[in-house]
Amino acid sequence: MSLTPTQIDDYFRFGYVVLRKLIDPLALEQYNRRFLALVEGRQALAAGMKIMRDVMVVKGAVAPETPVHGVNKLLCLEEDEILFGFARHLELVAAVQSLIGSALYSLSSNVFNKPPGVDGKHPMHQDLRYFKLQPAEKIVGVWTAMLPATRASGCLAVIPESHKRGLFEHQLPDWTHINHGFFGIESIDLSGREHIEMAPGDTLLFHPLLVHGSGSNTSAQFRRAISVHYAAASCQSPNNDWRRNPFTRRIV
Repeated sequence: MSLTPTQIDDYFRFGYVVLRKLIDPLALEQYNRRFLALVEGRQALAAGMKIMRDVMVVKGAVAPETPVHGVNKLLCLEEDEILFGFARHLELVAAVQSLIGSALYSLSSNVFNKPPGVDGKHPMHQDLRYFKLQPAEKIVGVWTAMLPATRASGCLAVIPESHKRGLFEHQLPDWTHINHGFFGIESIDLSGREHIEMAPGDTLLFHPLLVHGSGSNTSAQFRRAISVHYAAASCQSPNNDWRRNPFTRRIV
């Protein structure tokens, strides 16, 4: 779906826009089934795909009830035709094109899994910390709820308009348990933070400089989401031709 002028204005003003029920239930069912088959070992991982176990499980702080309870993230979906189908979903692609133009590449793709009984919180951060591309205005992050995302289950929290403040300094938080690569912003005013509760299929489009994170899952349910970042073909990298990265894919 192409975004309305109001939705486009909201994205550039606040740094994000939520599209309710963008992804259909049938597609979500396929993504959930595929994820479970992969992490439970019933389906072989595609080339390059990785399973990241939660740090609390790795360190023995909790004993997972099932293999799925121990998984924090499924990374690098590019070679899995079902899960990477999300990145090519026509409604999603059209929405992103409304923001950054018609020629798109994907930069990364993941499934985030936040089990009950595992901390799983993610410090407030900006995704441009991980991407050495410019301009930032030509990159869009996408996060779609595969299962309900509530305050109790650790939904995303954002700081509206924080994308206008440039890239903050990031470092690993001094937490007892912190998952690999979960860098965060040490000092930032959280008074304007908003929690984005989402039903399955709801989709957040967000600027790569938007400050966001998520809390612990204190519910009895899983919180799960599928995510991809897109960049316009016109983006530039100072060090290399980013389009040749093995995990980058031309979408349209």
